[in-house]
Amino acid sequence: MELKDIDLNLLVIFNQLLVERNVSKVAENLGLGQPAVSNALARLRKLLGDELFIRTSSGMQPTPFADQLAESIGYALGMIHGAINVKNSFDPANSKRRFSIGMTDIGEVHFLPRLMEKIPQVAPSVSISTVRNTSINLKDAMEAGHVDLAIGLLPQLKAGYFQQRLFTQHYVCMFRAGHPLDNKKILPADFYAADHVAIISAGTGHGMVDDILDKNLAQRKVKLTVPHFVAVSHILQSTNLVATVPERLAEHMAKPFGLKYVPHPVKLPEIAINLFWHAKYHKDPANQWLRGLLFEMHADK
Repeated sequence: MELKDIDLNLLVIFNQLLVERNVSKVAENLGLGQPAVSNALARLRKLLGDELFIRTSSGMQPTPFADQLAESIGYALGMIHGAINVKNSFDPANSKRRFSIGMTDIGEVHFLPRLMEKIPQVAPSVSISTVRNTSINLKDAMEAGHVDLAIGLLPQLKAGYFQQRLFTQHYVCMFRAGHPLDNKKILPADFYAADHVAIISAGTGHGMVDDILDKNLAQRKVKLTVPHFVAVSHILQSTNLVATVPERLAEHMAKPFGLKYVPHPVKLPEIAINLFWHAKYHKDPANQWLRGLLFEMHADK
Protein backbone atom coordinates (compact mmCIF):
# COMPACT_ATOMS: atom_id res chain seq x y z
CA MET A 1 0.00 0.00 0.00
CA GLU A 2 1.29 3.45 -0.92
CA LEU A 3 0.79 6.66 1.07
CA LYS A 4 -0.97 8.21 -1.92
CA ASP A 5 -3.72 5.64 -1.43
CA ILE A 6 -4.53 6.84 2.10
CA ASP A 7 -6.60 9.88 3.06
CA LEU A 8 -4.87 11.42 6.09
CA ASN A 9 -8.28 12.39 7.51
CA LEU A 10 -9.07 8.69 7.90
CA LEU A 11 -6.08 8.31 10.20
CA VAL A 12 -7.18 11.34 12.22
CA ILE A 13 -10.56 9.70 12.75
CA PHE A 14 -8.87 6.39 13.60
CA ASN A 15 -6.75 8.14 16.24
CA GLN A 16 -9.81 9.87 17.72
CA LEU A 17 -11.67 6.58 17.92
CA LEU A 18 -8.78 5.11 19.88
CA VAL A 19 -9.22 7.90 22.44
CA GLU A 20 -13.01 8.25 22.58
CA ARG A 21 -14.27 4.74 21.65
CA ASN A 22 -17.46 6.46 20.54
CA VAL A 23 -18.49 7.50 17.00
CA SER A 24 -20.77 10.33 18.17
CA LYS A 25 -18.09 11.83 20.41
CA VAL A 26 -15.51 11.70 17.61
CA ALA A 27 -17.96 13.42 15.27
CA GLU A 28 -18.53 16.15 17.86
CA ASN A 29 -14.77 16.63 18.45
CA LEU A 30 -14.00 16.94 14.74
CA GLY A 31 -17.06 18.99 13.77
CA LEU A 32 -18.41 16.24 11.53
CA GLY A 33 -21.72 14.45 11.22
CA GLN A 34 -21.96 10.98 12.70
CA PRO A 35 -22.61 9.44 9.23
CA ALA A 36 -19.35 10.99 7.99
CA VAL A 37 -17.37 9.31 10.79
CA SER A 38 -19.13 5.98 10.21
CA ASN A 39 -18.42 6.27 6.48
CA ALA A 40 -14.75 7.06 7.14
CA LEU A 41 -14.47 4.01 9.40
CA ALA A 42 -16.05 1.84 6.71
CA ARG A 43 -13.52 3.14 4.17
CA LEU A 44 -10.62 2.49 6.51
CA ARG A 45 -11.88 -1.03 7.27
CA LYS A 46 -12.00 -1.80 3.55
CA LEU A 47 -8.60 -0.26 2.93
CA LEU A 48 -6.86 -2.15 5.75
CA GLY A 49 -8.87 -5.37 5.59
CA ASP A 50 -9.76 -5.40 9.28
CA GLU A 51 -12.77 -4.45 11.43
CA LEU A 52 -10.50 -2.16 13.50
CA PHE A 53 -13.22 -1.38 16.07
CA ILE A 54 -15.90 -3.71 17.43
CA ARG A 55 -19.06 -2.29 18.98
CA THR A 56 -19.48 -3.51 22.58
CA SER A 57 -21.49 -2.50 25.64
CA SER A 58 -18.49 -0.44 26.77
CA GLY A 59 -17.99 1.37 23.46
CA MET A 60 -16.02 0.75 20.29
CA GLN A 61 -13.16 -1.54 21.28
CA PRO A 62 -10.07 -1.80 19.03
CA THR A 63 -9.14 -5.10 17.45
CA PRO A 64 -5.62 -6.52 17.98
CA PHE A 65 -4.64 -5.11 14.57
CA ALA A 66 -5.89 -1.64 15.56
CA ASP A 67 -3.88 -1.83 18.79
CA GLN A 68 -0.86 -2.78 16.72
CA LEU A 69 -1.31 0.32 14.53
CA ALA A 70 -2.14 2.70 17.36
CA GLU A 71 1.29 3.77 18.56
CA SER A 72 2.77 4.26 15.08
CA ILE A 73 -0.20 6.25 13.79
CA GLY A 74 -0.36 8.39 16.94
CA TYR A 75 3.35 9.13 16.63
CA ALA A 76 3.10 9.96 12.92
CA LEU A 77 0.16 12.32 13.38
CA GLY A 78 1.91 13.99 16.29
CA MET A 79 5.02 14.60 14.21
CA ILE A 80 2.96 16.07 11.36
CA HIS A 81 1.05 18.28 13.78
CA GLY A 82 4.28 19.46 15.38
CA ALA A 83 5.92 20.15 12.04
CA ILE A 84 3.16 22.39 10.72
CA ASN A 85 2.61 24.18 14.02
CA VAL A 86 6.21 24.65 15.05
CA LYS A 87 7.03 28.08 16.43
CA ASN A 88 10.38 29.74 15.98
CA SER A 89 11.35 29.85 19.62
CA PHE A 90 10.26 30.05 23.23
CA ASP A 91 11.76 32.76 25.41
CA PRO A 92 11.24 31.73 29.04
CA ALA A 93 12.68 34.97 30.39
CA ASN A 94 9.85 36.98 28.78
CA SER A 95 7.05 34.41 28.54
CA LYS A 96 3.84 34.66 30.56
CA ARG A 97 2.91 31.08 29.73
CA ARG A 98 0.92 29.05 32.27
CA PHE A 99 1.91 25.39 32.26
CA SER A 100 -0.18 22.56 33.66
CA ILE A 101 1.47 19.37 34.94
CA GLY A 102 -0.33 16.17 35.90
CA MET A 103 1.12 14.56 39.02
CA THR A 104 0.19 12.83 42.24
CA ASP A 105 0.53 14.16 45.77
CA ILE A 106 3.89 12.35 45.89
CA GLY A 107 4.96 14.28 42.81
CA GLU A 108 3.99 17.58 44.37
CA VAL A 109 6.09 16.81 47.45
CA HIS A 110 9.11 15.68 45.44
CA PHE A 111 9.14 17.90 42.33
CA LEU A 112 7.47 21.21 43.14
CA PRO A 113 9.76 22.72 45.83
CA ARG A 114 12.85 22.66 43.58
CA LEU A 115 10.88 23.56 40.45
CA MET A 116 9.28 26.60 42.09
CA GLU A 117 12.65 27.69 43.42
CA LYS A 118 14.09 27.54 39.89
CA ILE A 119 11.23 29.09 37.89
CA PRO A 120 11.59 32.67 39.25
CA GLN A 121 15.29 32.58 38.31
CA VAL A 122 14.85 31.53 34.68
CA ALA A 123 11.23 32.38 33.81
CA PRO A 124 9.91 34.99 36.27
CA SER A 125 6.52 35.47 34.56
CA VAL A 126 5.82 31.78 33.93
CA SER A 127 3.32 30.10 36.26
CA ILE A 128 2.65 26.45 37.04
CA SER A 129 -0.53 24.63 37.96
CA THR A 130 -0.92 20.96 38.82
CA VAL A 131 -3.76 18.53 38.35
CA ARG A 132 -4.22 15.09 39.83
CA ASN A 133 -3.51 12.41 37.26
CA THR A 134 -6.63 10.56 38.42
CA SER A 135 -9.06 13.49 38.68
CA ILE A 136 -9.36 14.05 34.91
CA ASN A 137 -9.27 12.05 31.70
CA LEU A 138 -5.52 12.56 31.45
CA LYS A 139 -5.14 11.12 27.94
CA ASP A 140 -7.76 13.48 26.48
CA ALA A 141 -6.52 16.50 28.45
CA MET A 142 -2.95 16.02 27.24
CA GLU A 143 -3.99 15.45 23.63
CA ALA A 144 -6.07 18.65 23.74
CA GLY A 145 -3.16 20.59 25.24
CA HIS A 146 -4.94 21.34 28.53
CA VAL A 147 -2.20 19.44 30.41
CA ASP A 148 1.33 19.94 29.10
CA LEU A 149 3.19 17.14 30.87
CA ALA A 150 2.51 14.32 33.29
CA ILE A 151 4.90 12.74 35.76
CA GLY A 152 4.60 9.42 37.50
CA LEU A 153 3.86 5.75 37.14
CA LEU A 154 1.25 5.97 34.36
CA PRO A 155 0.83 2.72 32.41
CA GLN A 156 -2.28 4.08 30.65
CA LEU A 157 -0.24 6.56 28.58
CA LYS A 158 1.00 4.48 25.66
CA ALA A 159 -0.13 5.08 22.06
CA GLY A 160 0.56 8.63 20.93
CA TYR A 161 2.77 9.56 23.89
CA PHE A 162 6.47 10.03 24.41
CA GLN A 163 8.05 9.23 27.74
CA GLN A 164 11.43 9.83 29.32
CA ARG A 165 12.75 8.05 32.41
CA LEU A 166 13.52 10.33 35.33
CA PHE A 167 14.49 7.72 37.88
CA THR A 168 13.62 4.39 39.43
CA GLN A 169 13.07 3.79 43.10
CA HIS A 170 12.11 1.07 45.56
CA TYR A 171 9.28 0.78 48.03
CA VAL A 172 10.18 0.92 51.71
CA CYS A 173 8.49 0.11 54.99
CA MET A 174 7.89 3.22 57.10
CA PHE A 175 6.87 3.83 60.74
CA ARG A 176 7.46 6.25 63.60
CA ALA A 177 10.73 6.42 65.51
CA GLY A 178 10.35 4.25 68.60
CA HIS A 179 7.91 1.88 66.91
CA PRO A 180 8.17 -1.75 68.11
CA LEU A 181 9.77 -2.53 64.71
CA ASP A 182 12.38 0.22 65.12
CA ASN A 183 16.02 -0.85 65.39
CA LYS A 184 15.45 -4.49 64.46
CA LYS A 185 15.79 -6.53 61.32
CA ILE A 186 12.26 -6.77 59.97
CA LEU A 187 11.22 -10.11 58.54
CA PRO A 188 8.10 -10.66 56.40
CA ALA A 189 6.39 -12.23 59.41
CA ASP A 190 7.02 -9.04 61.44
CA PHE A 191 5.64 -6.93 58.62
CA TYR A 192 2.42 -8.93 58.32
CA ALA A 193 1.94 -9.03 62.09
CA ALA A 194 1.91 -5.22 62.29
CA ASP A 195 -1.10 -2.94 61.83
CA HIS A 196 -1.11 -1.12 58.48
CA VAL A 197 -2.31 2.02 56.77
CA ALA A 198 -2.95 1.23 53.09
CA ILE A 199 -2.87 3.87 50.37
CA ILE A 200 -5.24 3.22 47.46
CA SER A 201 -3.83 5.52 44.81
CA ALA A 202 -6.14 4.53 41.96
CA GLY A 203 -4.99 4.92 38.37
CA THR A 204 -1.32 5.49 39.19
CA GLY A 205 0.14 1.99 38.95
CA HIS A 206 0.83 1.82 42.70
CA GLY A 207 -2.10 -0.59 43.03
CA MET A 208 0.12 -3.42 41.82
CA VAL A 209 1.94 -3.26 45.16
CA ASP A 210 -1.26 -3.89 47.09
CA ASP A 211 -1.93 -6.87 44.84
CA ILE A 212 1.50 -8.32 45.63
CA LEU A 213 1.31 -7.67 49.36
CA ASP A 214 -2.15 -9.17 49.69
CA LYS A 215 -1.79 -12.21 47.48
CA ASN A 216 0.47 -13.91 50.01
CA LEU A 217 -0.92 -16.48 52.42
CA ALA A 218 -0.27 -13.94 55.15
CA GLN A 219 -2.53 -10.92 54.88
CA ARG A 220 -1.86 -7.39 56.00
CA LYS A 221 -3.91 -6.23 58.95
CA VAL A 222 -5.14 -3.02 57.34
CA LYS A 223 -6.58 -0.75 60.03
CA LEU A 224 -6.88 2.37 57.87
CA THR A 225 -7.25 3.01 54.15
CA VAL A 226 -6.65 6.45 52.62
CA PRO A 227 -6.76 7.66 48.98
CA HIS A 228 -3.55 9.75 49.06
CA PHE A 229 0.01 9.46 50.33
CA VAL A 230 0.26 12.99 51.67
CA ALA A 231 -1.62 12.25 54.92
CA VAL A 232 0.46 9.20 55.79
CA SER A 233 3.26 11.08 57.56
CA HIS A 234 0.81 12.73 59.97
CA ILE A 235 -0.83 9.38 60.67
CA LEU A 236 2.38 7.43 61.23
CA GLN A 237 3.97 9.91 63.64
CA SER A 238 1.34 9.34 66.34
CA THR A 239 0.32 5.70 65.80
CA ASN A 240 1.85 2.23 65.63
CA LEU A 241 0.73 1.80 62.02
CA VAL A 242 3.22 0.98 59.28
CA ALA A 243 3.01 1.97 55.61
CA THR A 244 4.49 0.88 52.30
CA VAL A 245 5.63 3.99 50.43
CA PRO A 246 8.05 4.96 47.62
CA GLU A 247 11.56 5.61 48.89
CA ARG A 248 11.86 9.22 47.69
CA LEU A 249 8.65 10.15 49.47
CA ALA A 250 10.01 8.52 52.62
CA GLU A 251 13.16 10.65 52.32
CA HIS A 252 11.03 13.81 52.36
CA MET A 253 8.81 12.69 55.26
CA ALA A 254 11.27 11.04 57.65
CA LYS A 255 13.02 13.97 59.33
CA PRO A 256 10.14 16.50 59.60
CA PHE A 257 7.78 13.91 61.11
CA GLY A 258 10.18 11.81 63.18
CA LEU A 259 9.77 8.71 61.03
CA LYS A 260 12.02 5.80 60.08
CA TYR A 261 12.08 3.69 56.96
CA VAL A 262 13.83 0.44 56.09
CA PRO A 263 14.21 -1.76 53.01
CA HIS A 264 10.95 -3.55 52.45
CA PRO A 265 10.90 -7.10 53.83
CA VAL A 266 8.64 -8.26 50.97
CA LYS A 267 10.15 -8.42 47.47
CA LEU A 268 8.48 -5.65 45.47
CA PRO A 269 9.20 -4.30 41.96
CA GLU A 270 11.08 -1.08 41.34
CA ILE A 271 8.99 1.94 40.39
CA ALA A 272 9.83 3.70 37.14
CA ILE A 273 8.95 7.39 37.33
CA ASN A 274 8.65 8.83 33.83
CA LEU A 275 7.93 12.19 32.24
CA PHE A 276 5.12 11.98 29.62
CA TRP A 277 4.00 14.28 26.81
CA HIS A 278 1.70 13.90 23.85
CA ALA A 279 3.25 13.38 20.43
CA LYS A 280 1.44 16.49 19.15
CA TYR A 281 3.66 18.68 21.32
CA HIS A 282 6.94 16.83 20.83
CA LYS A 283 8.36 19.72 18.76
CA ASP A 284 6.64 22.53 20.65
CA PRO A 285 9.43 24.80 21.99
CA ALA A 286 7.62 25.67 25.22
CA ASN A 287 6.93 22.02 25.96
CA GLN A 288 10.53 21.14 25.12
CA TRP A 289 11.79 23.83 27.49
CA LEU A 290 9.73 22.68 30.47
CA ARG A 291 10.46 18.99 30.09
CA GLY A 292 14.16 19.80 29.59
CA LEU A 293 14.13 21.79 32.83
CA LEU A 294 12.43 18.98 34.75
CA PHE A 295 14.82 16.39 33.33
CA GLU A 296 17.86 18.52 34.17
CA MET A 297 16.69 19.02 37.76
CA HIS A 298 15.30 15.58 38.62
CA ALA A 299 16.68 12.86 36.38
CA ASP A 300 19.22 10.32 37.57
CA LYS A 301 21.96 10.76 35.00
